[in-house]
Amino acid sequence: MKRDVPRRRQLTTEDYFVGVRDCDITVLPRALTLIESNNPEHQRQAETLLTRLLPYTGNAIRVGISGAPGAGKSTFIEALGLQLTAQGRRVAVLAVDPSSGISGGSILGDKTRMSRLAAEPNAYIRPSPSAGTLGGVASKTRESLLVCEAAGYEIVLVETVGVGQSETMVAEMTDCFLALMLPGAGDDLQGIKRGLLELVDVIAVNKADSATLKAAELAAHQYEMAIHSILGKQDHPPQVLTCSALHDQRVDAVWQAVQQRYTAMKSGGDLAAKRSRQQVRWLWAIIEDRMKQALRKHPGVRRIREGLESEVLAGSLPPEAAASKILQTFGMQEPCGI
Repeated sequence: MKRDVPRRRQLTTEDYFVGVRDCDITVLPRALTLIESNNPEHQRQAETLLTRLLPYTGNAIRVGISGAPGAGKSTFIEALGLQLTAQGRRVAVLAVDPSSGISGGSILGDKTRMSRLAAEPNAYIRPSPSAGTLGGVASKTRESLLVCEAAGYEIVLVETVGVGQSETMVAEMTDCFLALMLPGAGDDLQGIKRGLLELVDVIAVNKADSATLKAAELAAHQYEMAIHSILGKQDHPPQVLTCSALHDQRVDAVWQAVQQRYTAMKSGGDLAAKRSRQQVRWLWAIIEDRMKQALRKHPGVRRIREGLESEVLAGSLPPEAAASKILQTFGMQEPCGI
């Protein structure tokens, strides 16, 4: 649906609210840009907008998708998204791209990588640069997820760059966490950690076709053995499947496994409890982020920062001592454990 809202004038909060609720594709991206802005005035307006939209959120299935570079995340998401939209489902994809160190913009451009899905009227793809955010998840991905839910999208897929702490970050904002793996577990299996297995709901070994089919099946078996060895007996251990996103094989089986986990959590009351815990973690993540911004913008800190950094680089001042001086300048009189 499209409202007659001029694109060039500044939109009011009411314009944003009605446009998002109508899923106006000329307003929705502007609302997400407002949410992502670091401009203080924009942030205040975004907070008001999110507060108004909050009663209309929470009805979507939130799925995080992570995996090492080359695992075929975008190919898988496009194949899955096309299946879901063919069923009449409305799908939003929040694809977090690696960022350019020069401009801070997205490097890969997921609308280009998912061109067929981007052309579907029931799908919306929002590429966002990670901009150096720890965990490969854009700092406003959580808020963007709520906006997409308020716009009526039934399924929200969050794709991360698959580096560092991305698994933890995506698991803390979604209902189900899907990890895509490559055939021939090898180094991936050697590096698998208990923490990852405790976070993941479904493991899908992608590229299970032609010459790599046997390797994918072997990798899936090895992951199942690792789950049994590391986690022991659990009521709901992670499911392990194989698929080929490129050839659209068993992608539906992977989605069925995700839906089964979601349904079990919802019927047992675990979903509501999980989302409540996420809300509290979200609260403190926002506080920490804004504290960092305030620290960097503090006039006193800005005056001494360059000099202290030079001393640390020269080796004449320990980082701990430099940190204490910065924090004391910021207003924390007592040294804190670093």
